[in-house]
Amino acid sequence: MVEYKQVILVRHDLKLPKGKLAAQSAHASVSAVLKADKRAVQQWSLAGMKKVALKVADEKMLYRYVQQAKDVGLVTAVITDAGKTVVAPGTVTCAAIGPDDESRIDKICQDLSLL
Repeated sequence: MVEYKQVILVRHDLKLPKGKLAAQSAHASVSAVLKADKRAVQQWSLAGMKKVALKVADEKMLYRYVQQAKDVGLVTAVITDAGKTVVAPGTVTCAAIGPDDESRIDKICQDLSLL
């Protein structure tokens, strides 16, 4: 049986306050779901919508993982901030990969640490 999940990659170098981090992560999750295959979203939803927040060192590392995900056909969503509170306008804060088959996502993100 296929297990589904989504990962949220969060830039560790920005040291975002918890509230900002939560909001940006939610933006990434929703944005990716809106772009995802409806069948995958349905299966993910039925299984409890597993999400895992992982840290990446910086913007360059975030884009490296996003590109790897795109290269194998996984849905991604990169979030840039409007700049009204904590960071400058246009700052890339986080990205989501999936929801999709957990094993496909793990092949890309298995070396990253939990946030």
